[in-house]
Amino acid sequence: MKTLIYAHRGASKQAPENTMPAFTFAYELGADGIETDIQLTKDHVPVLIHDENVRRTTNGTGFVQDYTFKQLQQLDAGSWFSENFINTQIISLEQLLSWVKDKELKLNLELKTKIIPYKHIEQIVYDLLIKYDKLNQTVISSFNPNTIQNMHVIDPNVTTALLTSQKKVDLFRFAKQVGASGLHIKSRLLNPPFLNKATENGLYVATYTINRKFEMLRCYKLGCHAIISDLPHLAIETRELYEQNILK
Repeated sequence: MKTLIYAHRGASKQAPENTMPAFTFAYELGADGIETDIQLTKDHVPVLIHDENVRRTTNGTGFVQDYTFKQLQQLDAGSWFSENFINTQIISLEQLLSWVKDKELKLNLELKTKIIPYKHIEQIVYDLLIKYDKLNQTVISSFNPNTIQNMHVIDPNVTTALLTSQKKVDLFRFAKQVGASGLHIKSRLLNPPFLNKATENGLYVATYTINRKFEMLRCYKLGCHAIISDLPHLAIETRELYEQNILK
């Protein structure tokens, strides 16, 4: 099976991360999917932003959870990246789903609940995926095992992935215990024994964040289910060369 390529926060080296320009670039480049991050606003709207605080990627300050969605939309989420993206807005998950509705584009939605355990975020996100009929094109991922477990309780058929940067004791058993379908791991953890153990436990494996050609090639050779990359154009080019036996 062909290794899938997810654009990390969209094409985040070409446009401001987690914004429509970044997602549009990724789609036009031919990425199989988009990885993005979800926080919850004061009025319980799931929005696409990586950090709990808006400071790094907007001209504002303070926590996402202290803003209403309307207030967040007044912020400039593009100028920090380049003046070409001045007044780019933070968008909601619903806006993304509306844009994706007629596209064969997979989604990897990371629920950012490790620091702030947003109440009911799993149900809110699930309801939107049902509304836009995108459940089968989506994987829900999180570093917080409680989030994975909560989503599994809502619907055992949802594809979920436990994110981890460390090889923990009994990781595979634990992932299954919380209802995860797969593991999203740092590339340094990836090796044949790890993949074999995951397969034995019925878990798929994706790796992040893969930005160097030799890392991409290694993932393709090992038969990794998916890679998450800031450079989808390079990942696509490398995959094509590998499939043509030009890169080995």
